[in-house]
Amino acid sequence: MPVDAASPPRAAWTGPGRAEGAPAAGLPTFGFVALHTQPLADGPAAEGRWLQDVAARGRAAAHLWQGQPALVLPRSYLQAPGWAEAVAASARAGWPVQLRASGGGLVPQGPGVLDLSLMWPAESARPVDTEAVYQGLCAELAAAFARLGLVTTAQAVEGSFCDGRYNLAVDGAKLVGTAQSWRRVAGVPTVLAHAVLLVDADPVALTARCNALEAALGRQARYRPEAITSVAQAWQRAHPGAALPADFAAGVAQVLAEQFARVLPPGGRTGPTAPVAS
Repeated sequence: MPVDAASPPRAAWTGPGRAEGAPAAGLPTFGFVALHTQPLADGPAAEGRWLQDVAARGRAAAHLWQGQPALVLPRSYLQAPGWAEAVAASARAGWPVQLRASGGGLVPQGPGVLDLSLMWPAESARPVDTEAVYQGLCAELAAAFARLGLVTTAQAVEGSFCDGRYNLAVDGAKLVGTAQSWRRVAGVPTVLAHAVLLVDADPVALTARCNALEAALGRQARYRPEAITSVAQAWQRAHPGAALPADFAAGVAQVLAEQFARVLPPGGRTGPTAPVAS
């Protein structure tokens, strides 16, 4: 469901380099966030369609979505020596391999994994001030997690899948991975900024699945399950003794949708019993 920015505004956070009511530096203003309720069969393909719409309309768009079980790779993996055999075996095991436009590394999709896709027209397809985009994305994500009582930092986490300087981590464990892609779509320069987080998926099981594909591809990369955490695990550590709400995943999606539809104060987090928008 879309969260309309025209609903009654809340107080805006004013931080370094940020005017009251303005979006984080590096990001455009998103009028609403489309929250997809059904898992997508091919998330990267859906992002391609959404980018076509952004190019045609000339307006920014934001999507929150989940994918069906899959392992998503950048195109650089096509050079792996065991590519064809590994992809076929992974598909037979119920984990088809999909390719994406952005860089980085291997990322799992499936139940309990949530994706945020932000896209907008740009003046040029040549990447400009990518650091500001990453910083803006991480700032908004951190503000959303603060409403759940979580303190996050942007950092690399050695041993995590798709590691990068602009992960968001909790207590040293990766919570969110980010990526961006700049390219022309139908002749229009566009930007895609992407974040993926484990809401209540099992980090151990997903890490094992990623390691199995890396091994089948003949690559040396291996990941540590303790380098990854989920929002559910982090929330329970931050709220000792509190039961995880039954609607936890829906509440996390709602908080993220509201954060990117309008600026919210970092202090406006919910109490320890329900991670839903205040």
